Amino acid sequence: MTTMTTKPIRETAVHLSRTYPKAHWYVIASSDEVGRSLLPRTVAGEHLVLFRTEAGEAVAMADRCSHRRYPLSAGELIGDEIQCGYHGLRFDSCGTCTWAPGQDRIPSRADVTVRPLVEKAPWVFVWMGDPGQPDHSAIPDVPWFGDERWATVNGMEPLDAPYGLLIDNLLDLSHETFLHAGYIGTPEVAETPIETNVDDYEEVIYVSRHMESVECPPFYRESTGLETPIDRWQDIEYHPPGFYLLHVRVAPAGVAPDGDDEQAAHVKVLYAITPADDDATLDFWAVARDFAIDDPEVDEFIHRMNRDVVLQDVDCLNLIHERSRTELDDTEVSFKIDTGGLAGRRMLRDQTARELH
Repeated sequence: MTTMTTKPIRETAVHLSRTYPKAHWYVIASSDEVGRSLLPRTVAGEHLVLFRTEAGEAVAMADRCSHRRYPLSAGELIGDEIQCGYHGLRFDSCGTCTWAPGQDRIPSRADVTVRPLVEKAPWVFVWMGDPGQPDHSAIPDVPWFGDERWATVNGMEPLDAPYGLLIDNLLDLSHETFLHAGYIGTPEVAETPIETNVDDYEEVIYVSRHMESVECPPFYRESTGLETPIDRWQDIEYHPPGFYLLHVRVAPAGVAPDGDDEQAAHVKVLYAITPADDDATLDFWAVARDFAIDDPEVDEFIHRMNRDVVLQDVDCLNLIHERSRTELDDTEVSFKIDTGGLAGRRMLRDQTARELH
């Protein structure tokens, strides 16, 4: 189904008791963040603590001692057990309370919840639905990680704003022209119409923008060696609630895809968008490329440039959210460029409402 907007729409926010669905896999950390120290992290409103066992297995458990609610992340990792820093209760990697002061028999209600994890380096995914029923078929597919034909860089930036603002941002790339000028923005991004397709059955949103004979921005000029004019394609897949994939093709102007498309450079820009709570987001990102695979200078350049772009988005969205806290009028006007974002908002509301009702 193609979603079209033919005139501006005034939209008023729909309020639910929370703004995100929980029964999904969210990225909770990068693989290299999780080690033999306690890492606190909040996902979908739940405080969790992560660590690795001595065998190297990643663990995520409730960051809350069952005795007097002291954060376990403020305790100590002893072997494969966390010792609470308040009264010394110990919890093993399964969440079982193994020791309490002055008590031999410990009730099972003292155990804490352990969340299912799946590691697809460089990311660690956590299941935030029923811990006993994780849906492994719903883990996003990231085949570029670990594929020797692709080089990957990644990072994470915290966002002091709701995750829905980031999804709006990523589904409408016309802002690149203005917010990211000098990095990835050129006039043609805002000038070129988009095509939006919404698959309600699979719950995927597609937004495409194909630009022909356009300016080559610094991000691609410096990393690929291509010069203006280029053909530049942006093909988005958004899988609500938290996985976004941008397929990029850049090639000398007029060079059509043929066979393995050797004259073109291909980039996959991935975002794992994790709601910490209703007002904060973890913005995990990765960039995979099929050129200059063994060039550490290109690695450093792409990491630095993409992080700068992410931080520009973070500053923008933080500013919007800060202002929204003091505004009584939350109406907005949407345009054709917002067809993907509006579809995303609808799907997120539907996913969340199904869990709440």
